[in-house]
Amino acid sequence: MAIYAIGDVQGCYPELQRLLERLRFDPASDRLWFCGDLVNRGGESLEVLRLLHGLREHCVVALGNHDLSLLAIAEREPEARARTNPDLRRVLDAEDSDVLMEWLRGQSLAHHDEALGFTLVHAGFAPSWTLKQALHVAHEVERALRGPGHHELLQRMFGNRPARWSPKLHGHARLRAAINILTRMRYCDVHGRIDFDAKGVPGSQRAGLYPWFEVPGMRPRDTRIVCGHWSALGRFAGMGIYALDTGCVWGGKLTALRLDGDEPGFIAVDAEPHRTRK
Repeated sequence: MAIYAIGDVQGCYPELQRLLERLRFDPASDRLWFCGDLVNRGGESLEVLRLLHGLREHCVVALGNHDLSLLAIAEREPEARARTNPDLRRVLDAEDSDVLMEWLRGQSLAHHDEALGFTLVHAGFAPSWTLKQALHVAHEVERALRGPGHHELLQRMFGNRPARWSPKLHGHARLRAAINILTRMRYCDVHGRIDFDAKGVPGSQRAGLYPWFEVPGMRPRDTRIVCGHWSALGRFAGMGIYALDTGCVWGGKLTALRLDGDEPGFIAVDAEPHRTRK
């Protein structure tokens, strides 16, 4: 049995197929963790979702910001849905769209495996969160997404405020702050306030900002974290963080990390030749 985490696929179906072949993935015994952003930009988001839905008993998915955006678009009126890009329209117009959206809406915001000592999230955790707090907040969002009020949440989750976490937040402001942290964060200040415009490599940010996993005084977490979301960071291993967004959709690579060995090991495949580099 092998367990692999895979970085942001973003509709890059041929690369995902080649990566699974490279891993010799066997659904009878192996398991896959996905860091989110399954869809958008790559051109074959529908095929990616159908593949993962077919493997749903063997997969763990941490929702990314692009996945949540697709779920929100799926709740809109037909004329609004028609304005999205062709890749996502193919998903929304598919005969099995409702089945795929219901499955996607039931996925995680964070997943922890005590035996492996790994935690999966799309973007990151607030500096003030312990692992227990992070999982608690993630589960709050998951319950809301799966509940009868999910339509309102999906329409009200957009926005950059609140930009930092506070336990005093409540209602949709609390859920929005949690979603921003779990699915959109790259840099923040020492108080955990996110800078949504800073997206470059570490060292390019303005003074007073830190990568979310390097904030001075952050709470210790007794876990290793595997994440995606940050293509400019690329493949990264350090401080208990394993980042896997290697920019496949931009002409980079699609990367996996084996989680169950003595030492985590990276495996990657190149993007298809037609992908456009940033």
